[in-house]
Amino acid sequence: MLDALLFTKTSPLLSALYPDCLWKVKEESKVIYLTFDDGPIPEITPWVLDCLKEHQAKATFFCIGKNVEAHPDIFKRIVDEGHAVGNHTFDHLNGWKTNNLAYFDNITQCDATLAKYGVPSGALFRPPYGKLTPAQYLHLKKQYKIIMWDVLSFDFDLSISQEKVLDNMLQHTEPGSIIVMHDSLKAMDKVRYALPKLFTHFTPLGFQFKTL
Repeated sequence: MLDALLFTKTSPLLSALYPDCLWKVKEESKVIYLTFDDGPIPEITPWVLDCLKEHQAKATFFCIGKNVEAHPDIFKRIVDEGHAVGNHTFDHLNGWKTNNLAYFDNITQCDATLAKYGVPSGALFRPPYGKLTPAQYLHLKKQYKIIMWDVLSFDFDLSISQEKVLDNMLQHTEPGSIIVMHDSLKAMDKVRYALPKLFTHFTPLGFQFKTL
């Protein structure tokens, strides 16, 4: 796979390479699927949860296992407030740079951590960086629903402005879109800027934000 995975809007060619991944929901009604990668951490995840609650929105959190271990109270809040949770590996591994056995073991380790807090294993998985080899894809799709995206906010990119992050989402989001944001230190300031404005743009248009 190419670094086209990092384009703001996923191309049909790219999604065709991994057809059993979920890139966008076939949705005629006004529903958006907001996702957050890399948490939970105390610096931003509670703020994201507060913002979601204020706007009566639900989201899906792809959690790093070691962050769940470090902050179980925040993870429990995610679950208790009705958001969905997915596996994002235990150590945020890059599938392109990790041998298959180590990669699968790391995913299993994350599953075991999530299971401690009542989240069943083998549900949702998102590969860190969106990087997954064909062999990893073929193995993992037997156990997980692999969630990719059709809109990438680029909130993690230190070279672009917070206004551009918001524009990325406003310009490309459609009914059924899966948006990627990050509850991480790197993305924190841009998330604080863009997330409320995402809601104030789409909610008056009749859109709802639901879990995958």
